Amino acid sequence: MPKDEMTPELTFPPLFQGEALSGAADPFAKACTQALLGCESGTVIYNITPDVLKAAIVFAPEAPLVEALPVLIACEVGFQNALGALAPPEVSVHFRWDGEVLVNNARCGRMRVASGEVAKGAELDWIVVGLELPLLPPDPETPGLTPDQTCLFEEGCADLDPGHLLEAWTRHTLVWINRWADEGLRPLSAEWRPLVDKMGEEVEFTVKDTAYSGTFMGIDENFGMLLRQGEDTRLLPLSLLLEQGGEA
Repeated sequence: MPKDEMTPELTFPPLFQGEALSGAADPFAKACTQALLGCESGTVIYNITPDVLKAAIVFAPEAPLVEALPVLIACEVGFQNALGALAPPEVSVHFRWDGEVLVNNARCGRMRVASGEVAKGAELDWIVVGLELPLLPPDPETPGLTPDQTCLFEEGCADLDPGHLLEAWTRHTLVWINRWADEGLRPLSAEWRPLVDKMGEEVEFTVKDTAYSGTFMGIDENFGMLLRQGEDTRLLPLSLLLEQGGEA
């Protein structure tokens, strides 16, 4: 992984256009703000430093929220496909339902999602999916201090160019979005299910300062979590993961 210079210009698939940030600028917040202002669908905003890859993609779904949110799943499958193609073959990629990325069963960044606010059933103007991926350990001199957390460097991906990974993520995500449009959600669901961590097992996680625990029984047709707690099973919709966007 290049440490002194990042890929200066990236190539994205048709209908996608990139915007590079620098310093401490957050692509997810920037993408949400630009989406509120009406930027083009397919805008990819990114900030690649030696330590971390941060990126966000703006989509204009022209669909109600429940029908648009599976774009998060398409982005997750696209990322797994991209890293799987570029990383050594022994590197595995999975996801927790709440968006955490797992590389070789250790936490390695996360996916995020935000959308515009609309009335129930109305079409969304925009939705943003963000990716945060650590490239180097917090302290390169003493790697391995947090065995439940990792980075690409520690998983044998030292030579992987994060710019090329970002390009591949957008390409593979577009493939899944097009397949979703052509074939519906069934192929996407079939691809994603084996990538979801702890399905059928006990889980604990926190979303928006609320803790959840129980048995992860499965997902519904819209990728909501079926969580059994004692004798009851509740549905946690994918919209639970939505963050407040556009806060600069």
